[in-house]
Amino acid sequence: MNTRRDFLQILAASAATLPFLPLSGLANDLSKVDQSYDGPVLRVAIMGLGGYGSRVAEAMKACTKAVLAGVISGTPSKIKNWQAKYNIPEKNCYSYENFDAIKNNPDIDAVYVITPNALHHDQVIRVAKAGKHVICEKPMALNAKEGEEMVDACKKANVKLLVGYRMHFEPKTLEVIRMRNSGEFGKIMFFQGQCGFNIGDPNQWRLNKQLAGGGSLMDIGIYAINGSRYMVGEDPIWVTAQETKTQPERFKEGVDETVQFQLGFPGGAIASCLSTYAMNHLDRFFLTGEKGFAELQPSTGYGPIKGRTHKGELTQPHSTHQTIQMEEMADIILSGKSPVVPVNGEEAVKDLKIIDAIYLAAKTGKRVTI
Repeated sequence: MNTRRDFLQILAASAATLPFLPLSGLANDLSKVDQSYDGPVLRVAIMGLGGYGSRVAEAMKACTKAVLAGVISGTPSKIKNWQAKYNIPEKNCYSYENFDAIKNNPDIDAVYVITPNALHHDQVIRVAKAGKHVICEKPMALNAKEGEEMVDACKKANVKLLVGYRMHFEPKTLEVIRMRNSGEFGKIMFFQGQCGFNIGDPNQWRLNKQLAGGGSLMDIGIYAINGSRYMVGEDPIWVTAQETKTQPERFKEGVDETVQFQLGFPGGAIASCLSTYAMNHLDRFFLTGEKGFAELQPSTGYGPIKGRTHKGELTQPHSTHQTIQMEEMADIILSGKSPVVPVNGEEAVKDLKIIDAIYLAAKTGKRVTI
C-alpha cells in the first residue's frame, strides 16, 4: 500500500504531464496536507459526480489517510471538470460502461458508490469483482435481499464493504452513545426520531420509483431507522407503520410522502419516528431513560450538530462529517480498526430489513415482526 508521501509525489508528476491541469492549484492543495503523516493512504475513486459526490470530494481535501484518486461517471463533461479541479490523471477516469477495468489499475484501492439507490446493487457487485474495496451510500440497496447479495459478493471477492453512515463518527452522537453505554441514562425507555424536509425539483431521481426504490423513507427516514438503533443500543423486534399522502400528484405510486412508524426493542424501549418529504424543520432525535435524557437538534444534518442531555449542553467541536468519515474508513480498510458503531454491509442489511418491514406494516396495517 502506498504511503501518503508516495501518492503526493506520483500525483504531482502525473499533473505535470497534463498541460490543462492547474499546477498552481495542485500546489495549494498540497500545502494543506499534513506533511507529518506518512502512513498508508486509501486511494479512492468516486462513482457518481453529483452534489453529494462533490461534497465528499471537497471534504477529502482535508484528509490525511484518504485521497481522491479517480472518478467514474456517465457524463464526460463532469469527468473533464473533475480532472481539472482535482488533478486526476486520465488513466484513473472511467465511465459506467468500462469501470470494470479498474481491476488492472493499482492506483485505486476503493470505490465510493454515490449513485441513485437502484444502481447500488449491480455497481457494488461489479466493483467487488474488480477486486476493489467498496464504500456505498445509504440506503445500501432497495431491499434486504439485494443487500445480502452485495455482502456475499464482497465476501467472496475478499474486499471490504462499508456504508456511508457518517453519523457513526460524529462527536456529539458518539458522546450520547458513550453516556448510554456507561449507564448514565439508566434503562432506556423511549426514542423519537423526526426526519424530513419539503423536497424540491419534482423531476429529480429521488421521486422516481425506479431509481429511488421508494420515497422519503429510503432517503431521509433511514436516518431515524439507523438512529433509533445506535441511540437505543438494540435492534428492534417489531414495527407498525402508517403512510400519509396529501399530494398524490407530486408523490406518485410507490413514492411515499410521509411515513410514521413505531419500533419495539427487546429491552422494552419503544420508538416513534416520522419520515417526510412534505414538511421542513424536522431533524431531531430524543432519547429518554429512567435516569436522564439526550436531545440532538439538528441531529443528522451536515452540521454543526447541537445537543444537550440532563447534564447540560454537548460541547464537542464540529468537524466536517465527510472528512471524519473518510479518515475513519481508511483506518477500517487499511488497519482493521473497529468503529464504535459498525459501518459495514451487515449493518446496512439490518436497516434494510427494517425498511422492508415498515413498508409491509404500512401496507397491511399490521404489526410486523423483524
